[in-house]
Amino acid sequence: MVISISVAIVAIAFAVLVVFLVKTLLSAKDSLDNVSATLKDVQKTMEELTYEVKQTIRNVNDITGDVEHKLQQVDPVVESVKNLGVVLSEITETVKDLTLKTKEVSGTLFDRVKFATGKSEHSSNAHSMVTASTPEDRTLQSYSATYDKNGHNNGAWLNWVDTAVNVWQKFRKIPTK
Repeated sequence: MVISISVAIVAIAFAVLVVFLVKTLLSAKDSLDNVSATLKDVQKTMEELTYEVKQTIRNVNDITGDVEHKLQQVDPVVESVKNLGVVLSEITETVKDLTLKTKEVSGTLFDRVKFATGKSEHSSNAHSMVTASTPEDRTLQSYSATYDKNGHNNGAWLNWVDTAVNVWQKFRKIPTK
């Protein structure tokens, strides 16, 4: 009898085991069905995204080509601006040199005139012209530089300058066609 009870217990245990295995397999089947459906959705989404990514890459390639073309067109302008900067730098250096040389020449000429006339009064007048602060002082200084003590014009060259200025003003007023 022990053997038949043992066989019955083994049969019952085997039946319980089969029931739990069937439940587990059914649950696994449902999970695999869900995974399969999810994979189909992912595959469909990937196909749609692949098309959109390809379109985006084409657009990026077109934009890149356009930007390269425009950069090539701008390169000569940038080169011109660079050259202009070099030229302006050279002009600035030339003007500096010219200014320094002009100061040297005017200083030398002033010293020569001072030495030639031998008058400290003339040099003090020239110095005071530079430092005159009011319009009245500048007018008086320019008058005294132009005329001597007796009121005679000692700057005949000023007449030529005045004549040239008048001619230039009249020339500017002539209408051009």
